[in-house]
Amino acid sequence: MSNLEQERIQKLIANSGYCSRREAERLISDGCVRVNGKVSELGDKACPSADIFVNNKPIRVKKERAVTLVMNKPKGYLCTNSDPFADRTVFELLPADLQRQRMFCAGRLDKDSEGLLIITNNGELAHRVSHPSTCVTKRYRVVLHRDFDKSDIQKLLKGVDYEGDFLKAEKVIPAPTLGEGSARRLEVHLHHGKKREIRRLFEANRYYVKKLVRVQIGGIILKNIPKGGIKILGKKEIDLLFA
Repeated sequence: MSNLEQERIQKLIANSGYCSRREAERLISDGCVRVNGKVSELGDKACPSADIFVNNKPIRVKKERAVTLVMNKPKGYLCTNSDPFADRTVFELLPADLQRQRMFCAGRLDKDSEGLLIITNNGELAHRVSHPSTCVTKRYRVVLHRDFDKSDIQKLLKGVDYEGDFLKAEKVIPAPTLGEGSARRLEVHLHHGKKREIRRLFEANRYYVKKLVRVQIGGIILKNIPKGGIKILGKKEIDLLFA
């Protein structure tokens, strides 16, 4: 079971309508809560389908409606809901009803990057999108600080050990040599996505990434969504992520 699907026991109890979260914390501290036959402690997590008993009475957790959406992430927003010191997060851009749900990003973009972002409350889906074993291709458009030497393509494809990680691209496509600045523009494909991988990969090869925009994840292409805007995905569109 993915850790993304698990939640604090007190939240699960509160979601059931049995009592408030604070009261649930007191009940846990008093040893009145059992999860799958084991007395729970504060800080424990469980999935919504777990057998939860409060004062020897079973409770039924209300399961949130599964929601998956795409956002055109603007520059300057963080993909986190766990940093209390974050200035601005992508979750602030969601409609009020979705802000009240526990949403998380399926594959993050760093603060200075833009483009296609998957946000969901479906832990299994987030895991499938993010895990390299599923080979979901992510396409990025990159602008460098200087002209790109095409002989470096093989270095990017071969990969490099850098800052404790092995970083590599699956495909690198230079822009057609037409127009000013075209020699600094590239398209990069990844099947994974370690922290700031593209920026660090180019940095290891003596380039600085000035702009990074993710334009595609699987079969979902970023189009007709304004910056900061969202689009709720239906089942057929979600299936496209793995096409």
